[in-house]
Parts: sequence; C-alpha cells; structure tokens
Amino acid sequence: MRSLFSIALVLLVVLVITVEASMKKKEKGKEPKADAECSEWQYGKCVPNGGDCGAGIREATCNEQTKKTKCKVPCNWKKDFGADCKYKFGRWAECDTTTGTRSRSGTLKKALFNAECQTTIKVSKPCTPKTPKPKGGEKKKGKGKEN
Repeated sequence: MRSLFSIALVLLVVLVITVEASMKKKEKGKEPKADAECSEWQYGKCVPNGGDCGAGIREATCNEQTKKTKCKVPCNWKKDFGADCKYKFGRWAECDTTTGTRSRSGTLKKALFNAECQTTIKVSKPCTPKTPKPKGGEKKKGKGKEN
C-alpha cells in the first residue's frame, strides 16, 4: 500500500512539473510576433492621468503599430526635466544672499525611452537658515512628576 501511495505521489509531482513547464512555454509564445519584428520603438512623453504629475501612460510607435505602457511623472522638483532624464549632480553651492537660493548643476547620465534631454541642467532651491540643533544637553519639559 505504501509503494502504491509513493508511486501515485511521484506521478502527481511529475504531472505538476510538466504542466507548469508547458504553461511557461505558452506564455513566451503569447508575445505578438509584431513586437519581435519591431526593433526601433519610438516612445513619447509620459502623460499623467490627472494633474501635472503622478501615474500616467506613455505611447510607443513602431512602423504601423502603437502600444501604451504605464509610466510615472515625479511630483517633486524633478518634474521640470522629467523622470526619463537621469542626471549626476554636484554639491549644492553656497547660499546666494541676493536671490536667497542655492544651486547645483547636473550632467546627463542616461536618457531613457529615447528622451530628448539637456546635456547639463541647473537646479536651485531656497536657502535654509543655519540654526544649530541642541545636542542632548537640554532636557525637554514633559508631562509627569517634577522634582
């Protein structure tokens, strides 16, 4: 009886492995043949679904075909040049007292989706006043018993 159970279990495992392998082959074969023929996809800009940033859709075209893919537009200072242009930035400059801002420049590291990117960019932000933070010396007054 044990041997019959062991044989049934082995056959079941072999069957499951065979089914999974055939499913993977079918998934690979599901890709449209048109995608395989197209090697030069032209990608458009990421267009947010609502507002000026957040999740969106990017259209791509190749020959007579078009496809839409999900994308994301950053909701911070990076939205000025987009998420498709990757830059390497230097250190922040000292505060310019006339404008009240500090700036830094970046050089293009990578352009994704054939994006048209500037080779160098300059970004700025407001200066923050330097106020020294208290070290652990001062105790905060809290709730509870006082001595």
